[in-house]
Amino acid sequence: MKTFGLIGRHLQHSFSPAYFANKFELEAISDCVYKLFPLAQIEDFKGLLQKDLNLAGLNVTIPYKQAIIPFLDALSPQAAQIGAVNTIQFMEEKLIGHNTDVYGFQISLEQKLSPTPFNSKALILGTGGASKAVAYALENMGISYQYVSRKKTPHALCYELLSPELLQEYLIIINTTPLGMSPNIETCPLLPYTGIGSKHILFDLVYNPRQTLFLKKGVEQGAQTINGLEMLHLQAEEAWNIWTTSDN
Repeated sequence: MKTFGLIGRHLQHSFSPAYFANKFELEAISDCVYKLFPLAQIEDFKGLLQKDLNLAGLNVTIPYKQAIIPFLDALSPQAAQIGAVNTIQFMEEKLIGHNTDVYGFQISLEQKLSPTPFNSKALILGTGGASKAVAYALENMGISYQYVSRKKTPHALCYELLSPELLQEYLIIINTTPLGMSPNIETCPLLPYTGIGSKHILFDLVYNPRQTLFLKKGVEQGAQTINGLEMLHLQAEEAWNIWTTSDN
């Protein structure tokens, strides 16, 4: 039995096991199973490899998308450029890091912009591993962006510097933080939401709940919204292709 799974810290609300269980049933795949592997610290990854010798592929989530890199043998060119990994390929006793978040995010956003994409600027809320994939995808799409973090840095604004007027310049706002994720559904990024209007698109990488407080506040202001569920499905299929295609 081939074992696939997800590593991260708090995984009890992940949709991935149900997604892959449904996929395996629909496609009559009987020799595979998908499991959750919560790791209290990234150093526990070595123990997981020694314990489960049937591992054939892994997904990686918060907070280990960057921390996992030193434990891998190589990175795909895209993952190396992004500096974050969400998919691990087991190939000839080597661990290869990939990033399928880029694919999932870009397709989801392009579908919202299509058929009349507009030139705009984006705010990326958060500076963790997921934010790097988002930035990479935005560059592919020719959309300029600005990071926002809890503290001001040379590369990021802090939330306190955001104003309703500033938000008029950034019509795409992407939450890459875990704020609003179940069970902490009453949290959201500290934005001046009165500056959001009908021209805005709010994209939340969080998919549980389907409408986070961040998205709810956007809807109340007339914004278009996208949750992370479609991105999850797209990146999962891309990960499956990597795990099961021998010439990757």
